[in-house]
Amino acid sequence: MTPSTLYYNANCSKCRAALALLQERGVEPTLVAYLEQPPTLAALTVLLKQLGFADARQLMRPGEAEYAALGLDDPGLSQEALLEALAKHPRLIERPVFVNQGRAVIGRPPEKVLDIL
Repeated sequence: MTPSTLYYNANCSKCRAALALLQERGVEPTLVAYLEQPPTLAALTVLLKQLGFADARQLMRPGEAEYAALGLDDPGLSQEALLEALAKHPRLIERPVFVNQGRAVIGRPPEKVLDIL
């Protein structure tokens, strides 16, 4: 099977559920503990394309304190500024994100990860 990746936070119930669903189907993705090893700007750019997102805000968790503190709802911010915020503040990244065969999906609900198997 093609290698796959799960951007994962062990403290997140949705991440654990998504991983369990994948493992039940024999998929053992590479786990990326994105809070400890945040994705680079280049990796985030690729991830946005794989997700089919035109706006980096689609990958953000607007309920996080950093979102308001950094003023990320400002429509004048460039995509580069938004990606830099994600790289510097990985807690802002929506989770889990599953990548398989060049495509990605946010696992909310966790069953969404099955869409790209």
